[in-house]
Amino acid sequence: MRFMMLMIPSGYETAPPDVKLDPERVAAMMKYNEALKEAGVLVTLDGLHPPSMGVRVSFASGKPVVTDGPFTEAKEVIGGYWMIEVKSKEEAIEWAKKCPASNNEVIEIRQVQEMADFPPEIQEAASGFNELQARKN
Repeated sequence: MRFMMLMIPSGYETAPPDVKLDPERVAAMMKYNEALKEAGVLVTLDGLHPPSMGVRVSFASGKPVVTDGPFTEAKEVIGGYWMIEVKSKEEAIEWAKKCPASNNEVIEIRQVQEMADFPPEIQEAASGFNELQARKN
């Protein structure tokens, strides 16, 4: 089972483009990341630039509208993520609990949808999806 662990740091929604990171916190997070890798559960991970450097494309009017960040209506934003492959949701929770997160951070855990989760008609409509997922190295 694959799970995304989404890091949601409070206040990141208004962080400036040149947000400064604490080297000690980065080192602690790297130690955690290494533990995920050594355990063989890490699929991938990345940190994300703050919303002030992003854009949103919305479709409320039926046509795409691009809005530059930061986004005034945002209450929570993702600062980074881990994709892990574990045996259960409980195991994913245990890994999240080991994260050296600070008191202003939350980790949301979401199971990744697998084709086998869907009925046959959806699998047929999504034929070719697995080939789209394949990355070229």
